Amino acid sequence: MSPTAWVKESVFGIWFLNTDMWFERVLKRAIGDLDRMLPEPRKRYPLILDVGCGRGNSFELLDEYFNPDHISGIEVDEILLADAKKQAEARRCSIDLITGNAEAMPYPDQSFDMVFCHQSFHHIVQHEKAMQEFYRVLKPGGVLLFAESCRKFIHSFSIRLLFRHPMDVQKTAEEYIDLIKQAGFEVTPENISKPYLWWSRPDFGALEWFGFKVPEVREETLVNLVAVKRD
Repeated sequence: MSPTAWVKESVFGIWFLNTDMWFERVLKRAIGDLDRMLPEPRKRYPLILDVGCGRGNSFELLDEYFNPDHISGIEVDEILLADAKKQAEARRCSIDLITGNAEAMPYPDQSFDMVFCHQSFHHIVQHEKAMQEFYRVLKPGGVLLFAESCRKFIHSFSIRLLFRHPMDVQKTAEEYIDLIKQAGFEVTPENISKPYLWWSRPDFGALEWFGFKVPEVREETLVNLVAVKRD
């Protein structure tokens, strides 16, 4: 399979990923969750890589939370980078943008203090190669901020109807955690979160709204984690 293989998002998906709901309920909430799990909180991460940066909606939050000197954004869908450039121009830190695939990135080894991958990994076809790239470009002591929808959510009827993904490579939360560990990252239980947010549930939270308890035994729909490259 080609290292540049990918599944283009649907028209609805491209629109939705630029809405206030996406920014507030999905992106901002995930970054807040990831920030609180940083194992050794630092005031700043000078060099950040945003994998699958899309229209650049994460740049504002990465700049605010982690105080970088520079952000590099890589996005496989070149058409989105015009909007990302506008976002980049509005930020305090400098930002460069390239078209590329996470499975074969052009950056030198040990280039970044942080790799941020939010809701992009489930669009990638060759997961192992991409995760090895994440590990390669991080400096020793660098962190991976990883936030993903899991197989249960991606395979649900509403998501199949409205969005486009490579369905045969989707993973459970535990499979994602194992993949990251196998790439060489250190992942501890206190740096893992599995939020069961209303928008990720088959009923969109309706049962809980009517007073039913959230099931304790379930297949998780989301996983957020912070992993560290120790070597």
